[in-house]
Amino acid sequence: MDKKNAKIDLLVIGELNMDLIFNEVASFPELGKEKIAGDMNLTLGSSSAIFAGNSARLGLSVGFCGMVGEDDFGDAVITQLKEYEVDTSLVTMSEQYKTGLTAIIRHADDRAMVTYPGAMQHFSIADIPKKAFQQARHLHVSSLFLQPGIKEHLFEIIQQAKANGLTISIDPQWDPEEKWDVDFKKLVSQIDFFLPNEDEFLHIADSSNIEEAIAAFQPHLTDGTIVVKQGINGATGITKDEVTQVPGYLNQDPVDTVGAGDSFNSGVIYQFLQGKPIDECIKFGNITGAVSTTAPGGTTAIKSLEEVHNIAKNKLSITK
Repeated sequence: MDKKNAKIDLLVIGELNMDLIFNEVASFPELGKEKIAGDMNLTLGSSSAIFAGNSARLGLSVGFCGMVGEDDFGDAVITQLKEYEVDTSLVTMSEQYKTGLTAIIRHADDRAMVTYPGAMQHFSIADIPKKAFQQARHLHVSSLFLQPGIKEHLFEIIQQAKANGLTISIDPQWDPEEKWDVDFKKLVSQIDFFLPNEDEFLHIADSSNIEEAIAAFQPHLTDGTIVVKQGINGATGITKDEVTQVPGYLNQDPVDTVGAGDSFNSGVIYQFLQGKPIDECIKFGNITGAVSTTAPGGTTAIKSLEEVHNIAKNKLSITK
C-alpha cells in the first residue's frame, strides 16, 4: 500500500454509462401498457464510475480507464467525472460505439434495470496503456460481465497490476446471463478484496445459504478478503482464518439505494489505503453505503469525508 513514486492512490478500470432513473413508479411496466413516474433523474451511472467518484470525494486521488462514445452521454460522463476530480486522461472516446445507458425503474423498495452496454462492451485490455499500472497504489475493477474484453483478460490485468506493486479489489456485479463463467476460486486467491453482494456470492458459489458459500470459498483464500455485502444487515468479512459479521446501519427513510454497494466499496477501499484493519474498513463501508441512500443517485450524498461523518451522525444517528 505504500508503493513508492505512485502518482495516484487508485486506478479504476471499468464500465462507464449514464443512469436514467425513474422514481415513484406505481407498478412495474407491463407489455402494451404505459406507466407514469413521479420523478426522474439522469446522472452518472455504472458501478465503476460511482465507486471512482465517491472515492475521490472521500479524499483519494483517482484515475479512470474506460471507454465512452463521442456523443452527448459520453461528454456528460467525462464532465461529471472531472467534477469529482477524477483523472479522465485514460478514458477512450470511441467514434464507433455509443456510450452505454442504464434505465432504472424504482417501485416501492425494489427496482428493475435495463442496460445498453454500448462502448463498455468493446473496451478491452488493448485499451489499457501499461503506464496506467505504473502510477497507482491500488486497482479496482467492477462489472466483469458487462465487459467481455476485460473479463477475458482479467487474470492478465491482475498480473500486470501485481507486477507493478498494486493491491487489487474486484466487484463482480450481476451476470445478466447468469453463467458466472469466471474462475472465482482462482480469483480470490490472487486479489486483496473480492466484493460481491450476498445474492451474487450465492450464485457464484452455487449455494443456497451463506454458510455453504463461505465453506466453498474460504479454503481458496491466501492473504485476501472476501467481503459479502448484505444491505442493512451489514457485511460479512471472510479471510483464510476467520469469518466476521459486521453489523450494518439502517436508514429509516431511504431516498434511493442505487449505488449503495459501490459507495460501500469506496468506504472499504478508502480505509484500506489508510492502513486500517479489515473490520474497520468494513464498518466504514457500511457507513458510506448507508449515507449513499440519503440522496438520489449513487454520487449525490457523498460530497466529502466530513460530510459523510455529518450525515452519519445527524441523519443516521451513528456516533462512532
